[in-house]
Amino acid sequence: MNTFFDTLAALFLLGGLFSFVVGALGVVRLPDVYHRLHAASKSSTVGMMGLLLAATCHLGTTEVGVKALMVMVFLFVANPVGSHLLAKAALKAKTPVWEGTLEGDQE
Repeated sequence: MNTFFDTLAALFLLGGLFSFVVGALGVVRLPDVYHRLHAASKSSTVGMMGLLLAATCHLGTTEVGVKALMVMVFLFVANPVGSHLLAKAALKAKTPVWEGTLEGDQE
């Protein structure tokens, strides 16, 4: 049974790592601050979920599971709020947007 949980932990680690790598590529490759912010916030949330689930599977104690669950709940609340505040600050600073971005009412 221990091999099963170690394999599951390795899969969660690979999933989290994949999410972090895709997010890093998005931050480097996307055209403006708003797109980059979206890539960074989504990938960090999903990547940390993978790492926390891997730690829970590998260590396998109730205490670790409860702490990981509390961190996951905090991440699901804090990351969107932080991203929204950063986007508002970029908008207030009149950060230029990508020329392909639709603005205002489009009909």
